[in-house]
Amino acid sequence: MISSHSREAYSLGQIPITPSAMATQNGCKLCAPLGASLVFKGIRGAVPLLHGSQGCSTYIRRYLISHFREPVDIACSNFAEQTAVFGGGANLKTALENVSRQYDPALIGIATTCLSETIGDDVPMFIKEYRAGRNAATVPPMVHVSTPSYQGTHMEGFHAAVLAVVSALAHDGTAGSEQRVNIFPGMLSPADLRHLKDIVAAFGLKAMVLPDYSETLDGGLWDTYQRIPSGGTSVEDIATAGSALASIELGHTLASRTLTAASLLEERFGVRAIRIGLPIGLRQTDALMLALAEVSGRPVPPRFTEQRGRLLDSLVDGHKHVNTIRAAVYGEDDLVAGVTAFLSEIGITPVVCATGGRSRHLTAAVQALVPQKRHAHITVLEEADFAAIEAAVAAVQPDVIIGHSKGYAMSRRLSIPLVRVGFPIHDRMGGARLLHVGYEGALALSDRLANALIDQRQAASPVGYTYM
Repeated sequence: MISSHSREAYSLGQIPITPSAMATQNGCKLCAPLGASLVFKGIRGAVPLLHGSQGCSTYIRRYLISHFREPVDIACSNFAEQTAVFGGGANLKTALENVSRQYDPALIGIATTCLSETIGDDVPMFIKEYRAGRNAATVPPMVHVSTPSYQGTHMEGFHAAVLAVVSALAHDGTAGSEQRVNIFPGMLSPADLRHLKDIVAAFGLKAMVLPDYSETLDGGLWDTYQRIPSGGTSVEDIATAGSALASIELGHTLASRTLTAASLLEERFGVRAIRIGLPIGLRQTDALMLALAEVSGRPVPPRFTEQRGRLLDSLVDGHKHVNTIRAAVYGEDDLVAGVTAFLSEIGITPVVCATGGRSRHLTAAVQALVPQKRHAHITVLEEADFAAIEAAVAAVQPDVIIGHSKGYAMSRRLSIPLVRVGFPIHDRMGGARLLHVGYEGALALSDRLANALIDQRQAASPVGYTYM
């Protein structure tokens, strides 16, 4: 039986562990408006606008810039002490006017922060009042999403923003001559998004990917500064979501949510919702390929069969390096579940699976993805901070840790190698270009895992192996 624990108190086998403090110490999560801002950055011509204090937008920009290595503009309504007392309606209207004039956006995505939510600002009413005083033809579409961080993590904000955009913009117009499919990929890397679009196109389908920041946050070198980078999914394409053949939603824990973008489209327009886990590794990538084959009516293209064969060959080659290895995995719920599933495929036992989120569905996902005979060895931590995660990892001493850059200090203190995946990766180059999904993503991840273990063994050897 998998043992599952919240951050308040938990145990590993016979080892009782109690946090030294009730407050969060270095949270394994980021704030909800960050996730919403990332979604808005994946819409063509959109500008994210935070209704709150300047510090919130600065914090979010810092994280996004350090990971993506790209300039990131996030507007803000700039709360001050007086605004917190009397409300931020005037500030928001001024911010909307400034953004409209300076950026000429195709869409303004408005996310609330803890402060504006706490004082009870009625943002929909403020938007309505702003529209009433302007020429409707000159006002861009505006999408509001409620994202107080005390109600969730950056992933909660991410999924809430995707749902809000689809709810506001999608309709059931004609699809035209193109066969369309909606892809809701979750919080993946730009490299993952490009690869997913390439896979969908190979089946003769046009993908409406939401969000798609594969160019806006990982584009080419500019000659002059662009206030709004090119790329992203257009408002017009999002509007066609109600006429798609199907919606494919990626994520092991999304089915447990009351309402998602895919389920909304199914409810409103009858668009079939297909839910599979993040396509990391063989089984989940196979599931994506079969889903696309069914929707398109076409067989799986030969090049993906060839990629699958190369992955299998590589897994056989590297089996001696990873078999019987034990790993700790942390990060967003769905990424942890996806990586855990892949580890189980290649013979690595995930002994700690941790997330700062509080969906309460990671345990069930891990239980479904990992063979039952290994359940007794796994501890799942939800709502965990890095103090709790480090205590758990120190207690079981795995061979490798898998997660983002915030776990580096833990890795260093415990002398356990860290293989970086997910977000944020701000202490290595190329974090935004890491490929996790598809057969090629699994191939790259398996190589990085094997090489991290080889490097550790070489460094610990008194002789130093030159041939492995």
